Amino acid sequence: MGIAEVIPGVSGGTIAFITGIYEELLQTIKAILGPEVWTTLTRQGIRQAWEKANGNFALALLSGMAIGMITGVFAVSHLLESYPILLWAFFFGLILASAWFIGRQVEKWNLTTIASLAVGTAIAYWITIASPTEGNTALWFVFLSGAIAISALLLPGISGSFILLLMGMYTYIIPMVKSFLQTQDTAQLLILGVFALGCLVGLATFSRVLTWTFKHYHQQTMALLTGFMIGSLNKIWPWRKPVLGLTEEGQLVQITQGMEIDKIIKEVNLLPTQYAAEVGNAFLLPAILLALAGIGLVILLERWSAPK
Repeated sequence: MGIAEVIPGVSGGTIAFITGIYEELLQTIKAILGPEVWTTLTRQGIRQAWEKANGNFALALLSGMAIGMITGVFAVSHLLESYPILLWAFFFGLILASAWFIGRQVEKWNLTTIASLAVGTAIAYWITIASPTEGNTALWFVFLSGAIAISALLLPGISGSFILLLMGMYTYIIPMVKSFLQTQDTAQLLILGVFALGCLVGLATFSRVLTWTFKHYHQQTMALLTGFMIGSLNKIWPWRKPVLGLTEEGQLVQITQGMEIDKIIKEVNLLPTQYAAEVGNAFLLPAILLALAGIGLVILLERWSAPK
């Protein structure tokens, strides 16, 4: 999950679903951010509160995510720069197989589950093709951005960082975080605090909403999340050509051949033959092999987690 969060367009929620810990993750977040754990702490002590919060699970997960993010910042960033097609091909196979695996867990396909699948697919696909809007530096919008972005992290196929981009807040929040870590400027602390508060409220609220939907509408929720993963495949298609980017000054520009930009915002998908003609080497055979490797990994994870 930590590695996935480093990769734009790939959600940690996808990995949680593949490995079978998704519902336990929601329950744990709900417990930690709810009143039950703190009531238990004051009345019964640390040990009971730790058990109530599913502390061993949370500690193992957070430790793994921290290691994954540190590894991802260096290793995955290098792969994204040097071998983007091959990395995206692997994740395309991974998520394609995951969508099939999750969809197979829907016990009965009927009108409501099919509609949920279609809605999830449409929403995720729209997010992948939507253009960024102008951001808003008002504190209420900063709070809202944090709540929505962190909620997206819990959804398979939807990237929280990409949601920030669509809301026009990525170039406002992320540079501020980096600047604060470097300078410890207290003037930025209020904005980052409001954003963090929005993240906490969004995490607490959305984890409860998803837990409730799993309990009362399990089949429809599974179909909806399957749709999210199918729709997100558009974002991780291996052969893409950048058309819109951000300069170091934070300006949106149309990308032309040879232009240097700070961050790619929008891309168009190409067939491998088109990519080879317009951009460069399509690495078709290695990409197919890595996509198959991604599919194989999901099959192995499914077999490994089946007894549990």
